[in-house]
Amino acid sequence: MSFLSTLVTAAAIAYAVYRDSQLKDGKGYFFIAALSGLAFLASNFVYHIGPLFRQHIMMVMFETLAVVILANVNEVQDSARRRRQLAIGIALIIAAGYTKQLAAITAIAVLIWLFIRQPKRAFIWGFILAIIGGSIFIWINWATNGEWWRQTIVANVNTFYPDQSIGLFRLWFSLHGFLLVPAAFMVVYELYFDRLSIYSIWFVVSALLGGIGSGTWGAGDSYFATSIAAMCILSGLFASRTLSQTWHFKENYLKRWFIAPFQRFSKLVVQAGIITIPILYLGYGIAVIHMPTEGAVFETVADLLNLQPNALNGFYDSAGRIAGGYADIGHLVTAEDIAAGNRIVEMIQETDKPVLSEEAGFSFAAGRDVITNPTQLLNLWRAGLWNGTELVSMIEEEAFAFLVLRAQFYPPDVLEAISHHYAPTEEIHMNGFDYIIMRPRETAP
Repeated sequence: MSFLSTLVTAAAIAYAVYRDSQLKDGKGYFFIAALSGLAFLASNFVYHIGPLFRQHIMMVMFETLAVVILANVNEVQDSARRRRQLAIGIALIIAAGYTKQLAAITAIAVLIWLFIRQPKRAFIWGFILAIIGGSIFIWINWATNGEWWRQTIVANVNTFYPDQSIGLFRLWFSLHGFLLVPAAFMVVYELYFDRLSIYSIWFVVSALLGGIGSGTWGAGDSYFATSIAAMCILSGLFASRTLSQTWHFKENYLKRWFIAPFQRFSKLVVQAGIITIPILYLGYGIAVIHMPTEGAVFETVADLLNLQPNALNGFYDSAGRIAGGYADIGHLVTAEDIAAGNRIVEMIQETDKPVLSEEAGFSFAAGRDVITNPTQLLNLWRAGLWNGTELVSMIEEEAFAFLVLRAQFYPPDVLEAISHHYAPTEEIHMNGFDYIIMRPRETAP
């Protein structure tokens, strides 16, 4: 589902670029639209979260669909159709919000845009959004005896690390700069010579708030995925407008100061722009390149491009490692990795007693219940909401046949109980990490 969500998002981006270019410039370019969608798929950030079952990318899909549907809603003359379009867009925003709460950023951007264009409409539909979204929230919180608020809201207010946020902003720009610059140009152009589109406001709000949010503990590069979708649309519209030669500058002081003196060179500027567009996309493709460097096809391509592995299992990632919070995934697993994973799964299946595995994948593969989410427990502990009596008691009673630990992201009382009652008996190396097998001290060799 996550990978399909990525494809749907890319298709929505391509459709938006083609449709809006036709509406505003009188001509749509299929290849520019296709490049815009492919640019989203090519991003290192999107590559990390797209193929995995990550709810974040599904949130981005709902957000993108909502923005694309709402983009031209104010120009719809038929009131019934306009209300239907608004209702669908708002419903998609709610779906995004209940996929992941970070979609509140897109809701803010949409309401700002609506308020700028139609204040009354913004208040009406903002009220509808608040009533429906709030009612769902209250119902879920009631149905879970308050755990919804505790687990999804309070427990996710984590520590902010400025260095991580700054590092990820730097990485975001270094990877996507070739398309971020034309996207930013579109924002400036609309601000001073046209009308601010929903895409521009979405881009600015999602880049700013998402980028700041990326600095919190447990966050990372995925928080930029929404701004990358907006960037792909805006840069695609920039390219289409340049090729169709339909830039229009209304009369104001900026035109007199910065545009009028160069109008005599307009044909030359347009010709330069036509040459620049493919260079921008080629530059972007080089900037975001990531691929395995081993294997029949990959090794040949890597040799041609002179790419050397700089990540796990012979993988090359142009992002490097300049920022904390950047995911270290995407490489191909080896036969040894698969064998190691299967061994842990078989160990779980060989016992009738429960097994506490820090990573849920082993329990899923073994057909066993997943026992706790360690990072969520740690979040609850940091928020002062953790009550680990039951889990700590099970550890003290040595109720688990064994434990499978890696990062050890459990609350301190859990780690303390583990250290007193379980001892490491084996380390299994898989996918670049050491998985520690711990058994009850009484039975540990």
